[in-house]
Amino acid sequence: MSEQRATFRAMQEGTAEDWSLIASHFRPFAQQLPDRILTHLKLLDGDFGGFPIDRLQHSLQTATRAHRDGRDEEYVICALLHDIGDTLGSYNHPDIAAAMLKPFVSAENLWMVEKHGVFQGYYFFHHLGMDRHLREQFKDHPLYQRTAEFCALYDAPAFDPDYPTEPLSFFEPMLRRVFARPRQSMYA
Repeated sequence: MSEQRATFRAMQEGTAEDWSLIASHFRPFAQQLPDRILTHLKLLDGDFGGFPIDRLQHSLQTATRAHRDGRDEEYVICALLHDIGDTLGSYNHPDIAAAMLKPFVSAENLWMVEKHGVFQGYYFFHHLGMDRHLREQFKDHPLYQRTAEFCALYDAPAFDPDYPTEPLSFFEPMLRRVFARPRQSMYA
């Protein structure tokens, strides 16, 4: 049995029936978002990029550190996903992670994820001939300290091959809860 589909060839030709059909497919598709995120996270497995541990282990370690420090689930999931954009956005990975998280997290956590790249640069930009103080452009922002702390406590130290890190399955229920319902989206 073939799937029923809209009949238009250009959006402006769509009918109410077409869009009703499309809308009926949206919710089941959206509910599978956590599965797609988990699949994409697994793409980071074995991708070292010269680092001491692979990108998946770094993500897991960052989230484990935040969790063990008592951070709430949303913060922990932001820690888990902060570098998920590495494979698709080599030059803007924080923007990709932030775009994915935007409908589901607080403005504070969103800003932290979106800006973590420039804040993390404090630890290595100078080794690449860049300005390690680029984050100072945000020094008067109310979330400056929160983002600097995220990098100092969880992101920057999360390259330890001997750190006892929780597996992805540990974070899966949290991820499903955070992505269960968008807080803000024109499609919700």
